[in-house]
Amino acid sequence: MPVFMADRFLPGITMDQLAAAQKAAIETGTTMTSQGKPVRYLRSTFVPSESRCMCLFEAPNSGNVRELNETANIPFNRIVEAEDLTPA
Repeated sequence: MPVFMADRFLPGITMDQLAAAQKAAIETGTTMTSQGKPVRYLRSTFVPSESRCMCLFEAPNSGNVRELNETANIPFNRIVEAEDLTPA
């Protein structure tokens, strides 16, 4: 299944807020998948010095990723298809 990256600029966000956003992404993905809109949160990388967060999702299309983030009220600048290069 394709992987998409939600690119975020989150100035002033705390680690507790990031953890809450991550939890919301996981829960929203589970709900959407059970409703026939598959999307799964994979992981995030946060760069504190730039207030930038890059979150990876697995989904058949970018629309499901967009809907997850909008439903979970997690701001993003863009959603783009990405390659997940995690070693096997």
